[in-house]
Amino acid sequence: MSRYFGTSGIREVVNEKLTPELALKVGKALGTYLGGGRVVVGMDTRTSGEMLKSALISGLLSTGVEVIDIGLSPTPLTGFAIKLYGADAGVTITASHNPPQYNGIKVWQRNGMAYTNEMENELERILERGSFKKAAWNEIGKLSYADPKEEYIKKALEVVNLDDSYTVVLDAGNGAGSILSPYLQRRLGNKVISLNSNPSGFFVRELEPNAKSLEGLAKTVKAMNADIGIAHDGDADRIGVVDDEGRFVEYEVMLSLISGYMLRRFGKGKIITTVDAGFALDDYVRGEVVRVKVGDVAVAEGIMRENAIFGGEPSGTWIMPQWNLTPDGIFAGALVLEMIDKLGPLSELAKDVPRYVTLRAKIPCPNGKKAKAMELIEKEALRSFDYERLIDIDGVRIENDEWWILFRPSGTEPIMRITLEAHTKEKAEGLMKKAKEVVERAIREA
Repeated sequence: MSRYFGTSGIREVVNEKLTPELALKVGKALGTYLGGGRVVVGMDTRTSGEMLKSALISGLLSTGVEVIDIGLSPTPLTGFAIKLYGADAGVTITASHNPPQYNGIKVWQRNGMAYTNEMENELERILERGSFKKAAWNEIGKLSYADPKEEYIKKALEVVNLDDSYTVVLDAGNGAGSILSPYLQRRLGNKVISLNSNPSGFFVRELEPNAKSLEGLAKTVKAMNADIGIAHDGDADRIGVVDDEGRFVEYEVMLSLISGYMLRRFGKGKIITTVDAGFALDDYVRGEVVRVKVGDVAVAEGIMRENAIFGGEPSGTWIMPQWNLTPDGIFAGALVLEMIDKLGPLSELAKDVPRYVTLRAKIPCPNGKKAKAMELIEKEALRSFDYERLIDIDGVRIENDEWWILFRPSGTEPIMRITLEAHTKEKAEGLMKKAKEVVERAIREA
């Protein structure tokens, strides 16, 4: 069976693997799977969005499903609209932080959580069989249009409360966050300076918010003497943050700070994170941290299973269950402002988070070799490193009290990822050299 869905829905180069024909079939498969009902459909700013959205909607309508087209929409707004309109599912046409030639299809459940692997597998089976439901001419689904932005902002303002106002520089990366994030910040009472907020589908920086891609944001925060800089990826399910001194706040630090604030704000409870998250979170919150597989679905499932208070990945993907089970970089931005409003400047708060040395590497690995390479990596890693604990729920993570290493195949690219953390730079670099040798040998032999 062909695999269409990766770790974050379907994500491929447009008009190569991801064509209007495939989008049409996915629409038919989803409509067949649901057997009726209502689906909300939104898209990010990519130039191919309208083409793929139209094809997907045609497929849904052909099965008798009612469709609410919310047009240009960040992923968090799609998740919000599912609940707002009482829909049975939602779809975002997005490739998140991938380059502009990519697009994707991500499906959401009625509770705002992404489709699980089992649900995606069922869609794949329907796709492969091609046994789609066909509605009679008088039972074709109805198409309507809606704009849930104002309802989103009103609801967010009921949850987030600021005593003061702040200068916020907001870099939406010309993505879908452009149409919502600056407006929410303004309605919170803040002065907003927008960067890259033209939703054109042509991206002027790398979409993944990181220290390098946000150099322009960092300079602007400093030049404008702003209190904070906030950035998003293409569909605004992620958040990147620059502090009041114009420095990018590392993901691990931000994850620790917001976890601590959520515990303070909503009371005691568990924090869910992923196997690629470091020790800083555990050491900072001093509460119960539960690790799950990488990906927002696993985090959302962990939140529900553990009745957790917050879930986040060290990629700026956060899920606030008090709000929704959809990853939401826009609402996250509002919460970060509330945190500095109540606790003080971000540069000061960040000093309390332990700092360790984190290194990451990507090693090219054909998708067909990943499974065999992982077998070889596990055998070799367990033999080569002096570790005390093993977590193998997603790739292989070996750790002791001084360091950890995670070997994991990417679910969206033909690469093998190495992530590691140690207390010193020398130790981290030594571990990375050895880890790379293990992975490169395994890929050669696979």
